[in-house]
Amino acid sequence: MRESMLERKFKKAVEAEGGLCLKFVSPGKRGVPDRICLFPGGKIVFAEIKAPDGRLHPLQKKCIQELSQLGHDVAVIWSVEDIEKFTEWVKRGV
Repeated sequence: MRESMLERKFKKAVEAEGGLCLKFVSPGKRGVPDRICLFPGGKIVFAEIKAPDGRLHPLQKKCIQELSQLGHDVAVIWSVEDIEKFTEWVKRGV
């Protein structure tokens, strides 16, 4: 599955859980996750979407690590199954 198709499916899944799934661009900071997901109750989750045969760039790995160390949740989505796992995690209360 192409990354663009996976990203559309992910966006729909986030919206089905009552969240917003915004395209995230950060000028001057390379490697930031593709999406920022905003859920009811003030919960924010960053998401990097990759095609199943894709790979994380070293700058993406570094940014994910930085965000995680600051206490932010970051999901890397590689497949429809990962979207389903993410949705179940959200339903459990993120």
